[in-house]
Amino acid sequence: MTELPLVLLHAFPLDARMWDAVREPLASHLRVITPDQRGLGRSPLPESDREPGLEDAARDVVALLDRLELDRVVLGGCSMGGYLGMAVLRLAPERVGGLVLIDTKAAPDTPEAAQSRLDVAERVEAEGIGGWLAEANLPNLLAESTRKERPDVVETVREIIESQPAAGISWTALALRTRPDSFELLRESGVPALVVVGEEDPITPVEAASAMAEALPGSTLVVLPDAGHLTPLEVPAEVVEAILSWYPATHEK
Repeated sequence: MTELPLVLLHAFPLDARMWDAVREPLASHLRVITPDQRGLGRSPLPESDREPGLEDAARDVVALLDRLELDRVVLGGCSMGGYLGMAVLRLAPERVGGLVLIDTKAAPDTPEAAQSRLDVAERVEAEGIGGWLAEANLPNLLAESTRKERPDVVETVREIIESQPAAGISWTALALRTRPDSFELLRESGVPALVVVGEEDPITPVEAASAMAEALPGSTLVVLPDAGHLTPLEVPAEVVEAILSWYPATHEK
């Protein structure tokens, strides 16, 4: 069986550049596709009268697969990208041949987290993102050791965040706050799955990764030391190794 292509969906509030350090090493073994999600990076935000929701972003991913004439892929996602991957699995399970869930979780937002996203959207709409969005997010996105010892990574993340369109940030924050619980979806998925998490991830901690792995029969859990919420940026070689070591599991389906 030919190995399925790997589609990597990025975190919030970033874009597909967060995969730069892992894209080339993976691409020497697999076909790798790293789209920007709607309203972020170079992807436009379509006009719509509907309330923001990840199902629309999931439709974008399915439309991309249609354009690329890909019947089935392995869907990988970091943080929001994982939420979006689960939304695609819910929308079009026949297109998903495997999952790579990186620093993400299957639980919905708590009421407090949902309110925080609403606050972000309202602030972005009122004053844009300059001068505050990156600084507000960096402490939670990167491990303390990364922030102290890896100024290059900190600056890369800051630059990516500060280049995002305000409208896309607002839309995505609102879309994320209404996502459903996905544990039953994972239990019933029946696809090979890899769960990766940074040992120092404060947003989607090891406990959340373990819960997903338990919900995915036969899945592989990899905990990466010296990394926080953005493992593909903080420890890219280890993320590449985890994916390539696991990838043959996709042949079982």
